[in-house]
Amino acid sequence: MKLSYDVIVVGLGHAGSEAALACARMGLATLGLTLKRDRAAVMSCNPAVGGTAKGHLVRELDALGGEMGHAADRAGTHFKTLNASKGPAVQATRVLCDRDAYARTVQSVLFSQPGLTVHEAEVSSLVVEGGQVRGVVLGDGSQVQARAVLLTTGTFLQALMHVGEKKEVGGRLGDEAARGLSDSLRSLGFSLGRFKTGTPARLQRDSIDWDAVEPQPGDLPPRFFSWRTRQQLPSGHALPLQPPVTCGITYTTPDTHQLLRDNLHRSPLFQGDIVGRGPRYCPSLEDKVVRFSARERHQVFLEPEGPSSPLVYPAGLSTSMPADVQLRFLCSIPGLAHVEVVRFGYAVEYDYAPPTQLTSTLETKAVRGLFFAGQLNGTSGYEEAAFQGLYAGINAALQVKGEPPLLLGRDEAHGAVLVDELVTKGVDEPFRMFTSRSEHRLKLREGNAELRLARHGHRVGLVPREALERVEARALAVAAEVARLKRSGLAARLKRPEVSYAALAAESRREWPTLPPDVVEEVEVEVKYEGYIAQAERAAAREAEAWDGWIIPPGFRFAEVRGLSAEAAEKLVAHSPATVGQARRIPGMTPAALSLLLVALKKERSGVSTGLPGPSSRS
Repeated sequence: MKLSYDVIVVGLGHAGSEAALACARMGLATLGLTLKRDRAAVMSCNPAVGGTAKGHLVRELDALGGEMGHAADRAGTHFKTLNASKGPAVQATRVLCDRDAYARTVQSVLFSQPGLTVHEAEVSSLVVEGGQVRGVVLGDGSQVQARAVLLTTGTFLQALMHVGEKKEVGGRLGDEAARGLSDSLRSLGFSLGRFKTGTPARLQRDSIDWDAVEPQPGDLPPRFFSWRTRQQLPSGHALPLQPPVTCGITYTTPDTHQLLRDNLHRSPLFQGDIVGRGPRYCPSLEDKVVRFSARERHQVFLEPEGPSSPLVYPAGLSTSMPADVQLRFLCSIPGLAHVEVVRFGYAVEYDYAPPTQLTSTLETKAVRGLFFAGQLNGTSGYEEAAFQGLYAGINAALQVKGEPPLLLGRDEAHGAVLVDELVTKGVDEPFRMFTSRSEHRLKLREGNAELRLARHGHRVGLVPREALERVEARALAVAAEVARLKRSGLAARLKRPEVSYAALAAESRREWPTLPPDVVEEVEVEVKYEGYIAQAERAAAREAEAWDGWIIPPGFRFAEVRGLSAEAAEKLVAHSPATVGQARRIPGMTPAALSLLLVALKKERSGVSTGLPGPSSRS
């Protein structure tokens, strides 16, 4: 290992893997530091990639040149399109993976990537001089220099695991915690908070009565994430690359819920032993039983961790209850009466850094060249972490190379919405992405991710020219066919809900073009949703013109805005928004405070005090 690199990435989970690969592929000498090489890119919780909004993030990541989608395709054993009966904007791909195959796939890419060195070490502190990061100090006291450092520490900072009354230091079972870095961050002026996450027990596959649960086979043909997968497969390929598995669905019972209520006095969550706040949208089972006391049952997905794995992941049963309570409530669930537990569930508490301390590139405001990504920023989920890792990695590499940053707009990607929500609003619980967070969700679909983002990936050097040309050819084919349908008057018919493109083709007496399935799919969506998308975009454009286009000058003195309350001034100083749109989205920002801010900005720009939105300025 050398003593100097262009970029150092600390942590090689889902965020760190994407960051390290992006920097190396963009031509920088990159060092990836991890506590254990063989634990890089491990799926610590559920063995799945994608889902509602998460599938969108994976497709966007892939369009920009990331790795997660391709790895999930190669390790996938069960493919499912969620919300298939709803509109295309909310349809999402979820891929259950062979857990070991996924980690092996990503590790093989990491360890063979030119320009990337992977080394086992703990980082104890950061080296910062004159407000600029200069490198890191390792656990053995040695220093490694770098022009940029990315922290993607996951759940490892000051991590503590809970199983009932038992506590154990560690970021996940079998792994140690990172202990020194939190103190280093605090010494540099960063605020840290405490969050928690959890995982369910792992069950012995052969001990489950699969006849007592509802089978859930995957979709055929599978819907792959990555353009590389679709390009590499033979035409008409209909099966996953791994042997497919069938999952099962079962439900908790009133007996399950009563067992949990009777033992809440032994729950670290309810007895105050866990101080970190957990994810609202993925609560522990004991939390669900208390919060939704009127519910008689909760759904449980039994997901094999691989075709030959003896383990099953019971999604929906995350818990930190004592082991004996876990076993009893598991046995109260249909299909699990005689279940054998291989590993009991647990909760993990860890430090995170409120993301309002970051700019829109995910660089810290306090230290130049220092970037944060993943659960360190208060997010939950592999997909949210991976997108941040790629985004931060790209921007760190661009900064080192002296090139302009990649700044995606909220109208371009769900990933941009994710970043904007984090750095503008901050978090008070582990953040999860939803399509409903985006005002542009009708046009930010899985199916057109590469049409939206491939050019950005090519610009930064992560998407090859031939791939971009393929995307451009698809875009031209879609536009040409939409135009043909409009000229022939067939577009009006296709807008009807009951009419499909295939039906039009079948009944047409004219010569009909033969188009690839991905072109046909996009043509049909664009025609059917044209009016809805146009309406939504007009509303969003008015919003952006009035607010997001109004740039706040760097170094603007919020505390000196006349008439602004101390609370509002404090929020603005803390968040340091780059646009008025970002200022509006700060929690607690009142219309009165916004009006005063606009007056001050108008005075600074033109000497005219109106308090009303003026023309947008992108300069």
